[in-house]
Amino acid sequence: MAGLLVQGVWAAELEPLTTGYRVDQRGVVVRSGFGLCWHSGTGPSPARVECGASVVAAPAVSPPPVMAPVAAIVPIPPPSILAAKVTLDADALFDFDKSDLRPAGMAALDGFLAELKDIRPEIIMTVGHTDRIGSDDYNQRLSERRVAAVKEYLVSKGIGQYRINTEGKGESEPATVPGSCEGMTRSDMISCLQPDRRVHIEVIGTRLAM
Repeated sequence: MAGLLVQGVWAAELEPLTTGYRVDQRGVVVRSGFGLCWHSGTGPSPARVECGASVVAAPAVSPPPVMAPVAAIVPIPPPSILAAKVTLDADALFDFDKSDLRPAGMAALDGFLAELKDIRPEIIMTVGHTDRIGSDDYNQRLSERRVAAVKEYLVSKGIGQYRINTEGKGESEPATVPGSCEGMTRSDMISCLQPDRRVHIEVIGTRLAM
């Protein structure tokens, strides 16, 4: 093995370990009275360390990884369940004894839909009522045809037909007191029973995100 034997250790072995430390003219690392070797002012490791054949370079210490900040998890609030109700005068929606929507009736339904612009409808319940002029059977069929016409119009405005339930009540649930309009001429009775002719609409849905 080539090199100079110094204090029982080959200088060739010491050289890579002592680079940067002060040595004498023989190439031996200069030590203090406490056995410490001194840095020459150049090279690695400016600190004083124990020297000798056992000296090894200190392992490089990598800085701890910098963790990227984690965005706070904001819980999403549950959707708000809303309900809207309206009772429309059937005389505004239909001509007397008819089930075809009048232009004024379409406008009334458009106004109601405009009020629901921030609501996604889940269920729409439409119930039709008639007055008690005519037979029970006739009035039942008339109320069913009227709510069917309302449903058809709402579907034409983009509401899914599967969300709309309809029910005809005929004359079974009058708004007027029974017998209160008896003994009147036909025209007066029609006017007196006007509150009975109505369409009730109830919407249950969720508020759209703003």
